[in-house]
Amino acid sequence: MSDAAQPTAAEVRAAAEAVKTALDRHLAAVERRSGEDDPAVYEAFNQLATAAEAYDELLYDRYDEVTPFEIPGAEDALPPYTGPEEPNALSVLIRRDYAVVEPQRLLAQAQRVESADEDSIGVEASGTVHGALGILFGEFEPDEIASRHKEFGLEEGDSTLWVTAADEAPEAGEWLESPFEQLDPQRVVCRFDVSAVFDDEIDGIGTHGVDGVDDEDLDELDTDLDAELETDEDLEPLDAEPDVRR
Repeated sequence: MSDAAQPTAAEVRAAAEAVKTALDRHLAAVERRSGEDDPAVYEAFNQLATAAEAYDELLYDRYDEVTPFEIPGAEDALPPYTGPEEPNALSVLIRRDYAVVEPQRLLAQAQRVESADEDSIGVEASGTVHGALGILFGEFEPDEIASRHKEFGLEEGDSTLWVTAADEAPEAGEWLESPFEQLDPQRVVCRFDVSAVFDDEIDGIGTHGVDGVDDEDLDELDTDLDAELETDEDLEPLDAEPDVRR
């Protein structure tokens, strides 16, 4: 950054004072809180986060220095819950990210599923990665994919699960065209996140278990599949690319 674009010392000082003021307001709001989800505390928290972030940026731009603490921004926190106290319905929204790290393993697994399905004869969707993904996710439940992802040549990334409350269940087919557009953060009852950034949590997490499958079983399956894949190296790709959406 050029000297002309740098904030002045006075601007940095003013930002520091803003943090002090926000700290006082936050403490006062906490001392006067009316309940666990007091909107005043939530607002004071966001103001403190905004002030701290602004000060941190100015401090770095002016002095090439950072603060020793990190306050999550407002976008990282859920707003106070305003949904029904006794929900009559709920929605569970899940996102799981995967990387395709072994395409050949993925294709081989899809070809096995396809060869065992009499209805798929002549379709040959397993010759492409996107076709193989459609076959496997059509054959196995998402939880089974999560527990056996290594078998399918996948590597887990971040995942999250949100539970939202509703006054009543929607009509059948009501939201299928846009399933995620009507999410109201104020109706989120709870959420559970898994990410590599949470080092302490990741250290304690093993393979997501399913009934009858444990880590040793998966290791044996991996070994068997590796041996079979060595004999399948000459598999020729298939050209057909049908629509495998369900």
